[in-house]
Amino acid sequence: MYSSSYARSSTFLYLILAVLIAKASFCFSAKVYVVYMGSITDQDSDDIVKENHQILASLHSGSIEQAQASHIYSYRHGFRGFAAKLTDEQVSQVSNMPGVVSVFPNSIRKLHTTRSWDFLGLANNNEAAEVVGHSIKNQTNIIVGILDTGFWPESPSFRDTDMPPVPPGWKGQCQIGEAFNASSCNRKVIGARYYAGGYEAEKGSDEDVSYKSPRDSLGHGSHTASTAAGRYVENMNYNGLAAGGGRGGAPLARIAVYKACWKSGCYDADLLAAFDDAIRDGVHIISLSVGGESPQADYFQDAISLGSFHAARNGVLVVASAGNEGNPSSATNLAPWIVTVAASAIDRDFTSDIILGNGVNITGESLSPLGLNASTRIISAADAFSGDFTPYQSSYCLDSSLNATKTKDVVLVCRHAEKSTKSKLEKSKIVQKAGGVGMILIDETKTGIAVPFVIPSAIVANIRGEQILSYIKSTRNPVSRIFGAKTVLGTQPAPRAATFSSKGPNTLTPEILKPDISAPGLNILAAWSPVAAAGNPKFSVISGTSMACPHISGIAALVKAVHPSWSPSAIKSAIMTTATILDNHQEPIKADPDGAIANAFDYGSGFVNPTRALDPGLIYDSQPEDFVAFLCSLGYDKKSLRLVTRDNSTCDGAFKTPSDLNYPSIAVPNLKDKFSVTRVVTNVGEATSTYEVAVVPPAGVNVTVVPNRLVFTTIGQKIKFTVKFKVAAPSNGYSFGLLSWKNGKRQVNSPLAVRVAPPSFGSFR
Repeated sequence: MYSSSYARSSTFLYLILAVLIAKASFCFSAKVYVVYMGSITDQDSDDIVKENHQILASLHSGSIEQAQASHIYSYRHGFRGFAAKLTDEQVSQVSNMPGVVSVFPNSIRKLHTTRSWDFLGLANNNEAAEVVGHSIKNQTNIIVGILDTGFWPESPSFRDTDMPPVPPGWKGQCQIGEAFNASSCNRKVIGARYYAGGYEAEKGSDEDVSYKSPRDSLGHGSHTASTAAGRYVENMNYNGLAAGGGRGGAPLARIAVYKACWKSGCYDADLLAAFDDAIRDGVHIISLSVGGESPQADYFQDAISLGSFHAARNGVLVVASAGNEGNPSSATNLAPWIVTVAASAIDRDFTSDIILGNGVNITGESLSPLGLNASTRIISAADAFSGDFTPYQSSYCLDSSLNATKTKDVVLVCRHAEKSTKSKLEKSKIVQKAGGVGMILIDETKTGIAVPFVIPSAIVANIRGEQILSYIKSTRNPVSRIFGAKTVLGTQPAPRAATFSSKGPNTLTPEILKPDISAPGLNILAAWSPVAAAGNPKFSVISGTSMACPHISGIAALVKAVHPSWSPSAIKSAIMTTATILDNHQEPIKADPDGAIANAFDYGSGFVNPTRALDPGLIYDSQPEDFVAFLCSLGYDKKSLRLVTRDNSTCDGAFKTPSDLNYPSIAVPNLKDKFSVTRVVTNVGEATSTYEVAVVPPAGVNVTVVPNRLVFTTIGQKIKFTVKFKVAAPSNGYSFGLLSWKNGKRQVNSPLAVRVAPPSFGSFR
């Protein structure tokens, strides 16, 4: 009896052990994937969840328990699919199942103002109900969804004083959580949710998670939300800098917050859950200051492109940042149904004066109010190397690289070669730790971004840095004095294309010009999370295409308020075709850091002009079926198309090339001899109006427009025209031009980007 009982117990223990080993093996081998299954049909959302569990159960030998354990999200409102932990074998299985469009890993995405709205020409001293004769009272019915790191409810930018009741069509919710309850929402921020399933599946439930709720611990989400639609705040400033009244672009529009981003970034599974809810909740604009690294994946293996496609099909405009890589061909968020935003500088700088012992005054950049009371000895960090570090390594003020004996009570000249603004701040901490009392930072990245420091510090470009180092070598007792930062207006022509802003051409579909538009993104002041920085600031100054994106989102909300029936493409067209390519000196926009003339790969259609966008005269409109025809031109067949659309779409009306999408800009990436594109404009100005064409052709290309005169007799009338390109002379790379329709009152602009193909072998004579 004992032996048989022992045997049974042993067998039972082995079975338990085998199950535990199997589960452990699954956990180690499984990773989070998104399974995308196209558009939503009339199916009940609860039934979709059940079907998703059944699909997962089939991958787990019929076990519903294991299916539910692996399940993270079901997408069932704006589009269909789910996120789950899958092994490589299960990925292969589910990829071949009927109805599955794509399966892709849960990738992480990066998070990519007082003066800016003045510079854009919008009154900044109130929340006026009119902009140049256009009533914008209807903005209280416009809802801007912010997909970001949450928001700080107590910020004055989000107060709801004198705001009317929540619009009746709103279907969202205020999700309670850590340090966040139902009263954290109000008539301004009318809904707030958070998403951590994809994040926790990758990083663990406790790592880097501050506030498991819509509350913002990082500041980024508060900043973007207030830039797009923050209320007017009388005395907005950062440590006394940039002081003045500040507001968002649409200060009376509603905000809906979707916290899908955490300290380490934003995971696809969470972003798609946020998109899914935002579409169902009833937002009109989605603002997304987030992107992946270039090159971008196919449209339906990229979470942002995928979510945006379904948003557009549901009448929601998506505005997204272009990225901060700063190199040619580095722009992301490339889909034509997204407004892709580049960053520009405005006419405001935060400067810190540096006076050398020889009397030379050098202007640096800083957000630090700290200054030195007197001239202080200055040395190169390379001369203070410590231990195993070389002088070259120490010149970058790496941690532990400095000799405290040599650095005590001196100003150090350090170098900086990374794009991270955080590391600039860290260098000042390293210098302080080594006993230094000040720092001059030579920024080899030439980004022009001012940052705060813990000791008196200033950033200078290479040429000024070499001037300072030369002075140090020229005298036995070099000294310098660093003054606290100050706000300076109008010192340079503006706007200027920001150095860090990602650029075209479009690496995924070069026939679509990207980015689309440029907006203020350098040193922008807006709301902040007090727990995100020392001193608990309510406002902060930061830079990036993340800051440019919500400027466009706020302007889009104003356009939607004035023209509530307009499609997302119509709003996008109005913003693009009314942009300017001239700075405030009426000269072509330049590009930082070297002042070369910028082009459409830097700024898209140009720098946004909000007041003109409200009255564009003509628009280039596109409907969901046009995006279907665009996909067909990329090679989607009827079967793959219907997996995405879940309707009876065909490719019968396919465009010959992607260039035929009715886009407000025109790109021809491979002009061999002749090429033509068609466009259709819709009259949204006066009923009776006539427009004449004006063309500035790209170098080496002849451009003809037929017809060259458009005569409208009614509002809403559509007229088609053809743009013909012909090679006139060899050229190297892309060249740029402009097509404009003018009627004396308005000018409707479309940038042209053309690359003449290299001649084939047979064409040489």
